[in-house]
Amino acid sequence: MAADEALLRSALDRGVASLRFYTWDEPTLSLGYFQSHADRLSDPLLANVAWVRRPTGGAAILHDLEITYALALPAGPLWHTSESWLCRFHHAVASALKDFEVESRAVACGEEKKLGPFLCFQHQTPGDLLVEGHKVVGSAQRRPHGATMQHGSILLRRSPHAPALPGIVDLSAKNIAEAELESAIIQALGKETGWTFEPADWTAGEQAAANDLERTKYATRDWNTKR
Repeated sequence: MAADEALLRSALDRGVASLRFYTWDEPTLSLGYFQSHADRLSDPLLANVAWVRRPTGGAAILHDLEITYALALPAGPLWHTSESWLCRFHHAVASALKDFEVESRAVACGEEKKLGPFLCFQHQTPGDLLVEGHKVVGSAQRRPHGATMQHGSILLRRSPHAPALPGIVDLSAKNIAEAELESAIIQALGKETGWTFEPADWTAGEQAAANDLERTKYATRDWNTKR
């Protein structure tokens, strides 16, 4: 979370757009900004899982056997269109999945379903991506000063901490490697936007900002138990 906010600062301060894919060292819940931290205790499979609060909204995401992404975009018309970036990114994921012969579709307006009280992937909201009727991609945003931080999760496999939520591999029987899917998404986004994506190392400023944010914000009880 600290690293992602450091990328948002780069978007705000330097006009740099970034897309980051990553996985987690252990199963971890990221709570939506407005969620109560005590709600995680209602599920015995989640009660003892590591957790942190996101700066973005939405419901809790279980980061286990999935790919997390963070998109940080500067303010201004160059980076934004009339279509939500939640939908634009999900379109790119759908196009990438089609390369692996996996069919998916977006939830339409009026099709919203709430299949559980706590986890993001138990809520099917417009724009979410479904495979065989199950949500496999969901995202949430924050828009400070016209810039965008967008978090999302691409569910690959069923976690033992959330056995009711199958992933893309479970539903399609296609054994898709993480790196291959990430590369396909970048290619699809490039076609959609006309942008060129280039790998880059963290700058010294970003590393310093991430370290400071981890120490003073995301690792603190004040932040994580604020609701």
